[in-house]
Parts: sequence; C-alpha cells; structure tokens
Amino acid sequence: MRGLLLGCAAGAVALLGVGAGYVLYVHHQGRDVRGSASVEFHAPSTSPAPPRPARQTNESVAWPTYGFDAARLRFAPGIQLRPPYRRRWTFHGRTLLEFPPAVAYGRVYLPTFDGRFFALDARTGRTIWRRATGRCGWASPAVHRRLVVVTFIGHACDSAMPGSDGIVLALDARDGRVRWRRLIGPTESSPLVVGGAVYVGDWLGRVYALSARTGRTLWTFTTGGKIKGSAAFAAGRIYIGSYDGRLYALSAWTGRELWHASGQPRLGGAGTFYSTPAVAYDRVYIGSTDGKVYSFGAETGRLRWSYGTGGYVYASPAVWRSLVLVGSYDH
Repeated sequence: MRGLLLGCAAGAVALLGVGAGYVLYVHHQGRDVRGSASVEFHAPSTSPAPPRPARQTNESVAWPTYGFDAARLRFAPGIQLRPPYRRRWTFHGRTLLEFPPAVAYGRVYLPTFDGRFFALDARTGRTIWRRATGRCGWASPAVHRRLVVVTFIGHACDSAMPGSDGIVLALDARDGRVRWRRLIGPTESSPLVVGGAVYVGDWLGRVYALSARTGRTLWTFTTGGKIKGSAAFAAGRIYIGSYDGRLYALSAWTGRELWHASGQPRLGGAGTFYSTPAVAYDRVYIGSTDGKVYSFGAETGRLRWSYGTGGYVYASPAVWRSLVLVGSYDH
C-alpha cells in the first residue's frame, strides 16, 4: 500500500511538472514578438509633402467607405482639421448609431441600428431621402460611382442570432432607389468595393465577391467561423479575419486562399478576429480578442511582430506615418 501511495504521489508530481511546463511553454510562445524593421516592411524613404485640402463640392467623395480606402488605413490625406471645433448641426436617429457614415456628393449616408437608412444634406443635416429595411444595421456603407452599398444583419436586432436574412443592398445614391439586393447570412461586415466587385463576409463564415453592377455572385470562400469584421484590399488580395482565429489572404479575382495566419498560443484558447485589418508597408495589421495587435507579412502571412495591450482589441487599427494607432479594452 505504501508503495502504491508513493507511486501515486510521484505520478501527481510528474503531472504537475508537465502541466507547469506546458503553462510556461504557452506563456513563452505567447510573448510579445519584436520583429525586423526591414523584412517584409517597405516604408517610403521620405515623407512627401501633404497635398492641399481639396475643395469639397457636391460631386466629390470625401469619405467613401469604412476606414476611408480599400486598405482601411483610416487616414485621409490632405484634410487638415484642428480644434477648437463647433457644432454645425445635429441629427437625431432615435436609436443607436453604431458605425460611421460615408460622405459623398454633398451628402452623409447613414444606417441606424434598427435598419433605417438616411441620406442627409452634409451642410445642414436635413434628410434628403430615407429607406426602411425591416432589419438591423451594424455596418458602414460604401459609395461607388453613384451607388451606395450597405449591409443589414437580420430582422431580430436584440436576439443572439439576428435571423438568417442578412442582406447586401445597393441603392441609387441620388434618390435611394434599390438597384439590387442579395440575401446572405447575418452580416455586420462593412462592404468593400474594388474593381467592380463588392466584398462582404457573414456569420456563416462565408466571404462573398459580388458584382457591383448586378449583385450576382462572382465567388465565395468559406472559413471555419463567423465573420464579423470587414475585408481590406491591397495588391490584388483580400484580407479578412474570422472567428475561427485565422486571418485569411485570398485572391481578389478568384477567391483562392493564398495563406492563413493565426494569433499566438495562449491559455484558454486562441483569440479571434473581430477587428478589420489595415494593409500598409507590405504588412497586415489587425487586433485580436486575445488582447494583442499583430503585424503579419502581406505576402507570406508570417508573424512579424505582436504587442499585448492587456485587453480585447475589437477596434480596427489606423496606420499613419509608420505608426499603428488602435484602441483596446484595457481603456
């Protein structure tokens, strides 16, 4: 009996040792990575002088999509704003206004949480036209050649599963007339329009490329988890994160997977990607629910650096003058 007890004690100690070793291994693997400033990183050698601010007219497109451009850099060159600011007008949506509008043609295109969509006069805030969809709006619109493309997640706004009737809606920017609509899974992915194609993801894990002119499917790709963020584009590639814990690079023309990458190991499971990536300097920058901001090589998907913030990173990064700026749940 004594030998049995000693054997059990030795086994318990061994298991504790293995467990401690695993914890230390995962902790080491999940450490912040400091990468190279030259491998898969190409910043301009000199900073060009910023262009003069363009005079806004009723024909200009000031902010066409979520994150400003196809690479989702969240930076508009040539716009010089500085405080003090003053309020010009206020629009009361009577519900949550969660995502930012698009601004074009002298108008502000704004979805509301309860599924209404407004075109407002950018100068006065007056409603020019509106449209009710009967669904919930959890994304920003995109403006492209007098077309406004917007997604709505489903009809059950306060449900854990907002229904199976997410839509992609293309509206005439002038009068709100429906040009086409596509039924997909629940979607809170802000549309990206590049080269005549509309790119969105849905909660069924699918990435869609749709014709901007007709809405017909050009290709689809299926990931292993919900897609809640939006796609970014650079150099013929679409980059998008999934709740399967992977960041995907796909051919923008065919949907073929070029690579996928994951966050670093951590105790309790890997993080997921709600954040929309930004692409600059041959890198892809994205936040994760594991509390880290990641930099991956845009060509290879290899991890180039990581930084732990101490809280969830749902926010999408901005990239400006070789800086990555991003918010975290660590306050």
